[in-house]
Amino acid sequence: MTLRLVSPGGVTAALYFGTFLTILLALVQVVQIPLSALPEDSQRLTAAPVWHFIHVLGGATFGILGPIQFGRALVPKYGRLHKIVGRVFVAAGAMISLSSLGLLVRFPDAYSVAISSGRLVFGIGLGVALAVAMQAIYTRDFSRHRNWMIRAYAIGIGATAVTMVFFPIYLITGAPPMGIAADIAFLGAWTACVVFAEVLVRRI
Repeated sequence: MTLRLVSPGGVTAALYFGTFLTILLALVQVVQIPLSALPEDSQRLTAAPVWHFIHVLGGATFGILGPIQFGRALVPKYGRLHKIVGRVFVAAGAMISLSSLGLLVRFPDAYSVAISSGRLVFGIGLGVALAVAMQAIYTRDFSRHRNWMIRAYAIGIGATAVTMVFFPIYLITGAPPMGIAADIAFLGAWTACVVFAEVLVRRI
């Protein structure tokens, strides 16, 4: 079982399984935004359609390409393709980072202070991690590049961890967590994702 989990196919499948719902929701909104077909509970985002579209497009691309890159499926035989996909992946991550900050500026009161602060920290952190990873690859420091890309990926899919916590609660109760419970669930899930990546970095 351990060998299967660390194989390229096993890692890729596990990452897709964990991120499927978030990627699907992002892809749906990629279509809905240009068609002005957002559901009623997301109508406020029509006040910043460009930022929102950049965010979901970047998120969908990031989510689709990440498992391929980190499953190392392209590395052994397709090194050049790995580099090309990697550049698109970094561009998608930059889109997430910049658009998340743009949405925070556009909707400063949309979330609690705790969640808004978390989004700010994670948004900046994603941009910093990508920048350090790219600097490392230009200096041919492959180990450092790999570690910072893992950190960037963990931050970028933090929203997936949040979805995995919020969605079951929504299905059971009919409403998402509110108040302090939402703050704890949001920050706890995203932080857990980042901590897991840091543990992984220190073990490989």
